[in-house]
Amino acid sequence: MSQPLLEFRHVDVFYGPIQALKAISLTVNEGETVSLIGANGAGKSTLLMSIFGQPRIARGQIFYRNDDISHKSTHFIATNGIAQVPEGRRIFPDMTVEENILMGSIPIGNRYHKEDKERMYHLFPILEERRNQRAMTLSGGEQQMLAIARALMSRPKLLLLDEPSLGLAPLVVKQIFQTLRELTRAGMTLFLVEQNANHALKLSDRAYVMVNGEIRLSGSGQELLVDPEVRKAYLGGA
Repeated sequence: MSQPLLEFRHVDVFYGPIQALKAISLTVNEGETVSLIGANGAGKSTLLMSIFGQPRIARGQIFYRNDDISHKSTHFIATNGIAQVPEGRRIFPDMTVEENILMGSIPIGNRYHKEDKERMYHLFPILEERRNQRAMTLSGGEQQMLAIARALMSRPKLLLLDEPSLGLAPLVVKQIFQTLRELTRAGMTLFLVEQNANHALKLSDRAYVMVNGEIRLSGSGQELLVDPEVRKAYLGGA
């Protein structure tokens, strides 16, 4: 039976007097792909960022590999097997593609530089073609691939993805999710925040639905794909 890798227990988060997360409890088991879907402003990105202490939780606990990380430093978390692909990609625009990729290995040092860099080029062949270009010259989809490659360079046990399809053309979104599917087949644990419920649920073993900072529904990806409430709210009634 899979062991919990990440666990939220009754977590509250505030921005000043405004409560952004309300008694959140969820689990991501080792080897799973779990998605968190919901409308813009529901609190999904806040939940992801709270793992790194930005913002700090007000109540409850966050566990990673059975260790309470609720008040650990961002550096500690990043060097202990969690990597994030942030919303908006946040690449280093003036650096080359290869320099961006190598920046991802900072949490673990340069011991695996060569082999991991080649692995990223195998996963994303277009990045090898663009390796000497400045990152700002890449298309949106290529920048998203670069952000994923950079995160994978730290050899994470848990990969967090915040809106990987945001602002991308449908064909590019399909390519990105195909890559994520390859990562899951290789045993990577993914926790995915995504507005594109159709792609997210098809990829996921399990999923949660967030509404106004609260978890309203949970179940397998397939169960939520056919749930009437989810279909009406997030799948256009299709």
